[in-house]
Amino acid sequence: MTDENDSNDPEQQPEASNAGLEPDMSEAPQAESRGRVGGRNDVNLDALLKVPVALSIEVGRKQMRLDDLLDTQEGSVIELDKLLNEPLDILVNGALIAHGVIVLAQDRFGIQITDILSPEERARSL
Repeated sequence: MTDENDSNDPEQQPEASNAGLEPDMSEAPQAESRGRVGGRNDVNLDALLKVPVALSIEVGRKQMRLDDLLDTQEGSVIELDKLLNEPLDILVNGALIAHGVIVLAQDRFGIQITDILSPEERARSL
């Protein structure tokens, strides 16, 4: 025997009211710049984007015994692990983010980016 007012019957349940549960967005702060994120913990990404980072280009690496290193002198050539035309590693704060090749930019060396790592690959290099 079932009671007609059985609380498990969805058709017998009173409709839930959303009144008072949804925030009033009419007074919510609007994003004012490209880096503004709304919410309780507002973060101004414009300020974050001005943080300096260390960019370095790695030409190659070599492991040597200390005595061999101490034997080097002016004119010594240390062979690195990279080939002449192989792309170089571009690092930001020590983390690999891209590859590139050396170019001449007026009277200075430059690097032309040839490949940017995906966010997943960049995260793995941290």
